Amino acid sequence: MSVEEELNLSIKYTPLQRMRHSAAHVMAEAIQDLFPGVRFAIGPAIEDGFYYDMELPRPLTPEDFPAIEERMSQSVAANHPFTQTKWSRARALKYFREKDQPYKIEIIENLPDAQVGIYQQGPFLDLCRGPHVESTGQIGPFKLMRVAGAYWRGDEHRPMLTRVYGTAWFTQQELDQYLWQLEEARKRDHRKLGRELGLFAFSEDVGPGVPLFLPNGEIVRHEMERYVRETQTAHGYQHVWTSNIARVRLYKRSKHWEHYREAMFPKMQEERDVREGESAEEREDNSFELKPMNCPSHFTLYKSQRHSYREFPIRYAEFATLYRYEKQGELAGLTRVRALTQDDSHIFVRHDQIQEEFGRIVDLVREILGTYGLTDYRVRLSLPDLSDTTKYHGNVEIWQSAIADLRAALDSKAMEYDAVEGEAAFYGPKMDLMARDALGREWQLSTIQLDFFQPENFELEYTGEDGQAHRPAVIHRAIMGSTERFMGVLIEHYAGAFPVWLAPVQAVVIPISDEKHGEYAERVLRHLREAGLRADADMRKERMNAKVRDAQLQKIPYMLVVGDKEAAAEAVAVRLRSNENLGAIPLSEFIATAHRIASQREKVLWPESAAVK
Repeated sequence: MSVEEELNLSIKYTPLQRMRHSAAHVMAEAIQDLFPGVRFAIGPAIEDGFYYDMELPRPLTPEDFPAIEERMSQSVAANHPFTQTKWSRARALKYFREKDQPYKIEIIENLPDAQVGIYQQGPFLDLCRGPHVESTGQIGPFKLMRVAGAYWRGDEHRPMLTRVYGTAWFTQQELDQYLWQLEEARKRDHRKLGRELGLFAFSEDVGPGVPLFLPNGEIVRHEMERYVRETQTAHGYQHVWTSNIARVRLYKRSKHWEHYREAMFPKMQEERDVREGESAEEREDNSFELKPMNCPSHFTLYKSQRHSYREFPIRYAEFATLYRYEKQGELAGLTRVRALTQDDSHIFVRHDQIQEEFGRIVDLVREILGTYGLTDYRVRLSLPDLSDTTKYHGNVEIWQSAIADLRAALDSKAMEYDAVEGEAAFYGPKMDLMARDALGREWQLSTIQLDFFQPENFELEYTGEDGQAHRPAVIHRAIMGSTERFMGVLIEHYAGAFPVWLAPVQAVVIPISDEKHGEYAERVLRHLREAGLRADADMRKERMNAKVRDAQLQKIPYMLVVGDKEAAAEAVAVRLRSNENLGAIPLSEFIATAHRIASQREKVLWPESAAVK
């Protein structure tokens, strides 16, 4: 958040944000008491708490938190009122110069107002527009969380400040729930579980942001893509394939070169001699780019054939690896990578089909996300700021028509949505589905975008019922967004315990004695694999209980223990990763049940079991 955003957006604070903003001031007061000479920058409320940026006489560590929190508690107990006054710029500059507060001085010098806001609680005075709670006693339970570095004004050429994060809530129960959620999130971190479960790896030799998938991880991503492919095919999609590279000229025509060039990988120059009379621009046009998005290639596919109104809708789908030059500091495990596989689709429709097709896409999204147990979500409608014509292409009438169609489509499905201006793609408005995972965290997953500009830009046509050429509309659509990011979300959503259909290993056979029961274990394994189940046998010379524990740590759904009784009865003693012991079950019955649960992608671990994960 920039200084300007903190100062201007604070007036929109909710009651909870207002309280947190007040807590930031109380924290600053406590730090000033403990560290004389501290220089303060800004201290806004944020989504889950607050922070304050400051320059300290010595490094701050979490070991300092108890003393700071104690001083904060004293201020809260004193119930000091928050009072606001207006000072002239000259008075404010004089005061903060005397207090040696250069960051406050810089803020004041860049404000256009003749007067500035000053807030005070007890002896502490700060430059602030507010708002705050009435008094420090209205600040609820709080906790300091962590220390980080932050460049002043986000500029790496400016001083590195200390950023102290905290959180505050109305009740102790809410604070405890939040702290539990953070601890659970640390346990579920997909980077940690990815290593423990042997799903994926990163290597400096390959490069940051380029994930490598181990056998277990490849199984998960393959099953994810297979499910979407099967479901899309059932909904009338045709799968296509387009190259990982294309000429620069293609992205210039689509305007991606203009808007996303900084996020595209450096071009690959075609190795050939410069042709006589060839300009630098022409030579650049004959260079290639790693594909950052699919739409220009799909438009090219569409244009390669003639189309009639009878064919519509035409639904192209592709699992394509794309390449985005994300900044290294923004890379985050699988959720922010430089090589990503997108479940992309472009649907070419007549204008009279937009609402109906949009409804079909929404149904498809709900079906797929529901299979994963992601049913708690909201819709964000991203609209353009049409006053800024540099960000968007096409005339205002086209945009207004696209927005009206998208709103009507959402209304037809009775979907409530939050409209956000200035967040549209450069070619059209879009709908993002924001889903909550098992911990209540929100992720932006599925996207649907309506595009009238690119069909005009690429001169896409079809022959109408009247025999004349007409222009289709295009709907851009991704359900998972990217396989990599979606997998990262799922790992944390399931805490690594994938449903049976996604689990890399669905069952492990554990002989009580390798020597006595190894032959039967091998026979059970063969039957499981012949039935299409992903199974292994643990033939290590370890105790049975150790093998069971290791299988549970690997979050394998079924542990099938076999001994004399099981071999004699053609059965398996079934234990679930949830620690439930189902006892002996005939092998044929286990195979039939497990196969049904996996093939039908059921959410249960076993019928009539307490375990549903």
